[in-house]
Amino acid sequence: MLVARGLTKEYQSGTQRLTVLRDVSFDVPAGAFVSIVGPSGSGKTTLLGLLAGLDTPSHGSVALDGTDFSSLDEDARARLRGEKVGFVFQSFQLIPTLTALENVQVPLELSGRVPLREAGARARDLLTRVGLGDRTHHFPQQLSGGEQQRVALARAFVNEPRILFADEPTGNLDGTTGERIVELLQSLNRESGCTIVLVTHDPSLAARTQRTIRLRDGVIVEDVYHEPRLETATP
Repeated sequence: MLVARGLTKEYQSGTQRLTVLRDVSFDVPAGAFVSIVGPSGSGKTTLLGLLAGLDTPSHGSVALDGTDFSSLDEDARARLRGEKVGFVFQSFQLIPTLTALENVQVPLELSGRVPLREAGARARDLLTRVGLGDRTHHFPQQLSGGEQQRVALARAFVNEPRILFADEPTGNLDGTTGERIVELLQSLNRESGCTIVLVTHDPSLAARTQRTIRLRDGVIVEDVYHEPRLETATP
């Protein structure tokens, strides 16, 4: 599903050239649930942006579901993301003037592949699955942080992506709400077979995934497969 080869990312800072990632390579098979961990400044979020095609590497390549991002212009990368990628941001990135239902419908409406009535039904179904069936007409400011994150999850899954990227999905949440979000991710991964790659600084969250890739100073220092700790709870 995902092939990273020799990823290096450099930035110019004044007269200095800063290397944030250095020669990062790994594969992620379809249906996997992978965490990327490491201390602040280790390059986790930068790597996630490269893997999702939101940024371009200084050197190296990323292929998503058989398509090399380097062979595409920005418009083509955006189309590929729209067709195959879901993204959950730490800050939710909901549109404040739209209801929860409308926020979830946005990717379907932008794709133009689903009739409006079907888009509404699919968005409503996903909100129900994440425990927000009775909050569909609430605006983001009327929702708690955990509820907003669940709306963001529903939006990320509404296009039935082949792969989901999540940047610190529990970073702004209390322990109980964060636990519920992780359980939702595990459930959606099992039910839909969607590949999930998430960035976290939380070792307990990483333990819930099937594989943990650890970064330090922009390089992979550990790549471990493990039996994920599974929990079940009603959203």
